[in-house]
Amino acid sequence: MENTACTSNDEDIIREEHLPNGDVYVGKFHGPVPHGFGKYTWSDGAIYEGEWDLSRITGKGQIVWQSGAVYEGEVVGGFLEGSGTLKGVDGSIYDGSWNMSKYYGMGMKTYPNSDVYEGNWKEGLQEGVGKYTWSNGTTYVGNWKRGKMSGKGVMQWKNGDLYNGYWHNGLMHGIGYYRYNDGIVYVGTWSKGLKDGQGILYPAESKIPCDPLFSELFGYTNSCPSVNFKGLCPEKIVFLILTLVRLCRRSPRISNGNVSVIEGGYALPQEGCNTASSSSGSKTDTENERDMVYEREYMQGVLIMERPRYWDELKAMSVKNRKKNLWRKQVKGPGETIYKGHKSYFLMLNLQLGIRYTVGKITPVPLREVRSSDFGPRARIRMYFPHEGTQYTPPHHSINFFWKDYCPMVFRNLREMFKIDAADYMMSICGGDSLKELSSPGKSGSIFYLSQDERFVIKTLKKTEVKVLLKMLPKYYVHVGAYENTLITKFFGLHRITLKSGRKVRFVVMGNMFRTELRIHRRYDLKGSTQGRFTKKENIKETTTLKDLDLTYVFYVEKSWREALFRQISLDCMFLESQSIIDYSMLLGIHFRAPEHLRSHLDQDTEPLESENPAACNSSDSVNPDEIFRQKGFLLVAHEPGSVSSAPGSHIRGSMVRASEAGDEEVDLVLPGTGRLRVQLGVNMPARACLKDQDITAVSDEDDTYKVYDVVLYLGIIDILQEYNVKKKIEHCVKSLKYDPLSISAVEPSLYAKRFMSFLEKVFPEQ
Repeated sequence: MENTACTSNDEDIIREEHLPNGDVYVGKFHGPVPHGFGKYTWSDGAIYEGEWDLSRITGKGQIVWQSGAVYEGEVVGGFLEGSGTLKGVDGSIYDGSWNMSKYYGMGMKTYPNSDVYEGNWKEGLQEGVGKYTWSNGTTYVGNWKRGKMSGKGVMQWKNGDLYNGYWHNGLMHGIGYYRYNDGIVYVGTWSKGLKDGQGILYPAESKIPCDPLFSELFGYTNSCPSVNFKGLCPEKIVFLILTLVRLCRRSPRISNGNVSVIEGGYALPQEGCNTASSSSGSKTDTENERDMVYEREYMQGVLIMERPRYWDELKAMSVKNRKKNLWRKQVKGPGETIYKGHKSYFLMLNLQLGIRYTVGKITPVPLREVRSSDFGPRARIRMYFPHEGTQYTPPHHSINFFWKDYCPMVFRNLREMFKIDAADYMMSICGGDSLKELSSPGKSGSIFYLSQDERFVIKTLKKTEVKVLLKMLPKYYVHVGAYENTLITKFFGLHRITLKSGRKVRFVVMGNMFRTELRIHRRYDLKGSTQGRFTKKENIKETTTLKDLDLTYVFYVEKSWREALFRQISLDCMFLESQSIIDYSMLLGIHFRAPEHLRSHLDQDTEPLESENPAACNSSDSVNPDEIFRQKGFLLVAHEPGSVSSAPGSHIRGSMVRASEAGDEEVDLVLPGTGRLRVQLGVNMPARACLKDQDITAVSDEDDTYKVYDVVLYLGIIDILQEYNVKKKIEHCVKSLKYDPLSISAVEPSLYAKRFMSFLEKVFPEQ
C-alpha cells in the first residue's frame, strides 16, 4: 500500500491511500480513518466525492457510477438519504427526498419519454398524493398506492375527456364522473376501467346541474366556495387542487358551482354542466326540469339497459333512495358491516368467541379418521362464557352466553379436506374485522353473515334444519369425500348460542361460492318449478337474486365440460334424493365480459395511459403465445400453478377441467386486468350466454342482430336442509288443488330431482 501525505496537523491530514483491492481514497483523515472531504474511486470506476464522517460516507457529495448515472445530494452511511438529484443513464431525472437509497417523500421524476411525476413516494414507488403528466398532455392528479393510481383522483386526457372519481390499481374503479370532450357527461360506477353498474347520462345540450347529483352520491351538501379554472395555467390549477385537498379535509361540504370535490379531494371544472342561471340564454326553471337524461346500466362495459327519464322525475327520488339503490353497495361491496350498537353486534361477538374457542381446542388433537361416535347431537362441545371469564374461557365485552359446537371432529376433518387452515379460518371469521350482515334472499327468514374477506357465509338455521343436517351428516361426509367436484354446499361448522334469556340461535358456516375477483352481475336461484318463481320488475337490482322465470338466457359450454357438469349434478341429486331432500336450488352467478375483453390482451390498446414508466401502467401477465387456446372469446392457457391469481377458497380442492382445444390438458382462464384463474367445475367456467330461442350456431361475429355474451359462470347447489316431511306433503296436496302439481316446488324427492335435472338441461343445452 502506497501513501503520500501532506499534513497541517494531526486532526487535518490530507493524503492519498491505495487499498489492496484497487480502490483509491484521496482526502482528509482523522487519525487512520477518512474524515472530512475526500474522493473515493472504486476499482470498477465508480467515484464518490464529498463529505465523510469517521470512515462513513455521510454528508453532501456526488456519486458517479461506471454506467454514467450521477447522484448529487445527501448521503448517510453509504445510502442515499435526505434530499438529492439522480440523473440516470436513460435520461431520467429524480429530484427529491430519499430513504435507504429509494425515493421516499416528496419528489419529482422526469422519465426518458418526457413523462413527469411530482408528488409523494414510498419505497421507490408513487404513494400518496401526486400529479402525473404524460408526454402527450394527459394528466392525473390524485392518490397513488404502490405505484398505481388508487383512491380518488382526476384525469384529463389529451382529447379533452375528463374523469373525476375513484381509482384502483391504475384503473377507474368505483363511483365517478366522466365528461366527454363534446360535453356529454356520465355519472356512474366503474369496475377495473369499464363502466359497470347503474348510472346517468347527461346529453351535451343539457343544462341540468349534474354536479349536485354527483355530490349527493357522497352525502354532501353545497357550501364550499366555488373556483373557476378558466384562464389558469396548469401549475396554478395543481396548486388550487392541492389547496382544496387540505381545505376539504376540514369540511365535508362541497360546491354547487363550477367545481366538484370528491370527499377529501380533488377539483375539476364543470364546463359541460353549468346551471341554467349561468347562461343568459338558458331555459326557464320549468323547461329545465323537463330536460331529458338517460338512466343506464352496464355490465363490464356492455350497455344492457337505457331508459330515458325526465330530470324532474329523478329529482323527485329521495337522495337516500338514490344513494342506496344506485351506489352504496356497489362501492362498499355486499352487506352491512356490523358495528358497535348494531342489533347483531353481541351475537357476532359471541359467535367469534365460540368459534375461536372450539377451533383452538380441537386443532391440537391429532388428525384421525372420523368414527361413528363423532356424529350425532351428542357429539358436541359445550361451554359457558361469562363476561368476566373463567379458567377455560377469556373475559370479554359481550353478554353472557352458553356455547355448543356440534360434531367438532367431523367439521374439523371437512375443513382439512377442503384445505382450509385452522389459523386462516379463525382469522377470517374471528379476526379484528367485523362480520357483514346480508339481507335474506329467500322466504326462510334466515340471517346471513359474511366474513370480511368474503371466504365464508354464516347462516342462521331453524331447529328442524339442524336436525336434518345432523341426520344427513354421516352420508354427506362420505359423499363430499368421494366426489371432490361436488356442487353441494360446503359446510365447515355447526354451532348454537344460548342467551341468558333462553333465546337460542343456531348457525352453520359455509363456503362462499361467489368469492371471486370478478364481479357477479346477475344471480339466479333455480329450482325447476314455475309457480311463483319470478321477481317483480320494480324490485330488481343488480344484487337481487332472480328466479326461474326471470332467466332469459341459455348457456353454452364446451361439450366435455357439460358432460362432466351433468354427471356431477346427477350424483348430487341422487344423494339428496336418498336423504329425502327437496326445495334445493342451483345458485347461478354470471359475470359478463366486455367487448374490449374479447380481444387477445396481447393486442390491447393502452392509450392514453401508454408510457414507458411501468409504475404508471398496468402490465398484463406474460403468456407464451404457443400455449394459448381459444374458447370463443376467451383465452385459455396451459395450467401453471404458480401463475394462478385467484385466492384459495372452499373450491380449492376440486380438480380442474380439461379443454379439448388444449389437447385435453388442464387450463387456466386469462382475463385482462384480472390475471389467470383456475377453471373448475362450477368455478370460473367460461361460457356463451344466448337469449332463449336463439340458435347459437347461426350467430357470426359480424352479425349484430343476435345478442350473445361471453360470460364466466359460478354455480352450486344450495338450500339442502328441507326434508319432504308431513308438512311438505300437506303443502303439496293443498297447492295441487289450485295449481298444476308439476309446477309447484313441494313434490316428492324423486320427481323433484328429475324435474331439476330436466330444467338445467334446458338452461345448459347441447351445442
